[in-house]
Formats: sequence, C-alpha cells, structure tokens
Amino acid sequence: MGGRGSGKTRAGAEWVHALACASKRSNLRIALVAETLGDAREVMIDGVSGICRVARSKRPEFEISRRRLVWPNGTVAQIFSSEDPESLRGPQFHFAWCDELAKWKYPEETFDMLQFGLRLGADPRQLVTTTPRPVPVLKRLIAEPGTRLVRISTRDNAGNLAPGFIQVLEGRYGGTRLGRQELEGELIEDREDALWKRTDLETCVIRFAGALRRVVVAVDPPSGAGASSCCGIVVAGIEAGGRGVVLADCSVEGKSPAGWAHAVARAYERFQADRVVAEVNQGGEMVTAMLKSVDANLPVVMVRATRGKFLRAEPVAALYEQGRVAHAGRFAELEDQMCDFGPEGLSSGRSPDRLDALVWALTALMLEGQGEPRVRGV
Repeated sequence: MGGRGSGKTRAGAEWVHALACASKRSNLRIALVAETLGDAREVMIDGVSGICRVARSKRPEFEISRRRLVWPNGTVAQIFSSEDPESLRGPQFHFAWCDELAKWKYPEETFDMLQFGLRLGADPRQLVTTTPRPVPVLKRLIAEPGTRLVRISTRDNAGNLAPGFIQVLEGRYGGTRLGRQELEGELIEDREDALWKRTDLETCVIRFAGALRRVVVAVDPPSGAGASSCCGIVVAGIEAGGRGVVLADCSVEGKSPAGWAHAVARAYERFQADRVVAEVNQGGEMVTAMLKSVDANLPVVMVRATRGKFLRAEPVAALYEQGRVAHAGRFAELEDQMCDFGPEGLSSGRSPDRLDALVWALTALMLEGQGEPRVRGV
C-alpha cells in the first residue's frame, strides 16, 4: 500500500515475473486483475513498470486476442477486469496480482470471485498493490491475520521520479488528507463531520438502473485554468419510481474552456440527456456561450448559487440517507470528495468540483420539481 509513484506497479510486475520464471511446472496459472481490461494491459503488462518492461530474460508473449501472457516455460497469466466479476467464475489459479483494489468498480464481487479461484498448488497467494482508500474490502483485508502489510511512500522512490516532483506536490498537498493518502500512502478514514460515509455509499451501488424518465448533465466549471483545474461533470437520471441514479462522473482536469465544453457535449450525447445544468457563478454568461459554441442545440439551464456549498449539499445528503439515490457503479474520485466534505469544505482546501456537479444534478432532478403537470388533490 503506497503513494503515487512509490513503486507499487514495479513491485507487482517483478513478483509475477519472478514466480513465472522460477516455476518448474508448465501449468502455473496466475490472475492479473485491474479496474479495467485497459488498465491491465496499459499498466500491469505494457506500462513503463509493467511485466513486459521488467522482463530481462524469459520475456513472456502477450496474446491479445486471448487476453493472456505466456512465458517460454508454459506459465500463463490471464487478465481480468473489476467491471466483470463473473469472468472470474470458472478459472483457477496458483497466484494473483490485484492492482489498485481500492478503485475497482465492483470490489466486493470481484475480490470474492477471485478468492474462489485461488485453489491450485500447495500455497496459493495474492499480491494487492494499491493507493489506500478506506473502502470496506481493503479494510477487511488489512485486518485479516494472514495478510502482510507493507507501506511505502512516494518519497521512498524519489530517485526514480522527475526532479522537483515531490517538492512541488508536498508544497501543495503536504499535511492535507489528500497528501497523506496519495503521497504518504496512509489509509485515511472518513471525516467525522463529513456528509457522507463510505459504508453508506457501498450499499447504494447498483448493477442496473430502471427506466429513466429524465437525465441531466450537471457542470461545475473550473474557477481557473491550468493542469490542476477540474471541471466537475456528473450525469444523473431519475427513475419512474422517483429514485435518483448517478450514471457517470465525466469530470475532466487540466482542460481549456473549449476542452471541458466538448466533454459536456459528449456526456450529453452519450447518455441522451434532456438538458445541461450549468453553474454560472464563476463564469456568468461565458459558460453558456462556451457550451453553445460547441453545440448550439444544447439545452442549457443556468443555475446560480445563493447559499454556501455545505448548505446546498445537505438536502442531497438527506436523499442518500433516505435511500432515494443509487450509484450505477463506483466513482472513486467523486466518492473521495463526498466522504471528505464537511462544513469547512474539503480538508485539502481544494474546490469540491465533482461534488458540486453531483449536487446540482440531483437538485435539478429531485429537489426543484420535475417540470411536469401533476394532480395534487381532488
């Protein structure tokens, strides 16, 4: 468990390659599990610290069509995605490498299915490499007596990182909850005064949503420009029965106004949304003009904040407590902001851009009326 750039991926790749090369049997089977199949290939296999890059001898061949690595001695490592837990039903393994467990889409289901498959050999083992987030599956794994926990920080790997990288990030995030998590590799629990708790968010994840009668794309434009700026873009819908469903976090970072406007248009088209809800406190009419310049037919509704962020978020948090909101998957960055948002904002001092977009989306769908005529009494 370690910070960004601390060497987690390199450790996992070296471990798998060493097991494969040392095997005397020709039927050794290893599972490689990542958040997505793309992550498995681009990080665990072909990444700069991936298996194929660290293989100094006995380099494995990547059979893309079969989604597996094959070593000269016959060892096979197959890749899997946390988006499809059922794909782990059936195969069996001697070893497994789980990368970024804390941000898997369906962590509980995927991890459980993997455990049933670790049944070959005299000593089945698995290595988990992850940046820490206090998700239930990771906390339970750490507490198990058979788990060996190793903590590493980004600073431990300074010799292999760009000059000045650590100094810049420590100057910006040093001492904050985000910095302790992403740089020091600490497992930071939820804030006591946060509006949301991770255990509650775990229970609201669903695999399938019902028919949606309305879908909106909510936008919280960045207040500035640059690589650290983030435009919050959250897509949500409402089912016929009145339950709100968060469909996607399409937020983008470091984009120009035209860049994030294009991201909004893509989200609108992808989810066949009914309208775009955009906060205009920061940019005023410029926000609408930018969105219209990308797609003149975008139905944009401008909203203006008249209360503080915490007061705006409280009614939305109440909807979650009432079980009236579900998440169609896991949205790690959004959930991090939700569980770190208290009366004084985020502990890092940054803008809760993704959370703001979520609040605007659910407010438009569930707290400000549906814009439909109804009979209230006879």
